[in-house]
Amino acid sequence: MMMCLPLGLMAQNTWEMPAQAEGNPDQKYLVGAVPVVDGKVTFQTTIEAPGKNAEQVADIVRTYMMKMTKEPGQFEQSHIVLDDSVKYEIIGSYQEWLVFKATALVLDRTRLMYNLIAKCEDGKADITMTRIYYLYDEERDAQMFKAEEWITDEEGLNKKKNKLSRVSGKFRRKTIDRKDYLFNKFAELLK
Repeated sequence: MMMCLPLGLMAQNTWEMPAQAEGNPDQKYLVGAVPVVDGKVTFQTTIEAPGKNAEQVADIVRTYMMKMTKEPGQFEQSHIVLDDSVKYEIIGSYQEWLVFKATALVLDRTRLMYNLIAKCEDGKADITMTRIYYLYDEERDAQMFKAEEWITDEEGLNKKKNKLSRVSGKFRRKTIDRKDYLFNKFAELLK
């Protein structure tokens, strides 16, 4: 008697293990991952900075935000817009490459534009990423997208809200990844 197994559960070679069903790999990018506040896509976090006063917190945040303007992939338009040493507020405007795919034959990327706002106090910093725009395919047929029209739950997910949208999903994923990287970097610097 021959036993029938679904082909999807079998390995193609002895060195290849069959894929294990372990949930949706895009789960962190699904419903609620892109918050909209007052009609604008706005990522916000409060990062604790134990033992540091507002001036120390602002110095650390300012130093990193200024360093960001010179990182590879940043455009010369990236700069600090406001540096208030009385209120300890810092605003940076950034333009950088967000790369979706880079191979010898394909370079799929967009220019990501956003503002970072840091409000520093004794023992903490409130960091906000907002005013997010994309300039896609600018070398051929440039298209400008606002985050509010492109990566929200309505636009960046399929109708069932259980997968990323085929077209704008890559923008949603990479924007969330960039936000996570930045917020984690500030948390690392302020600990």
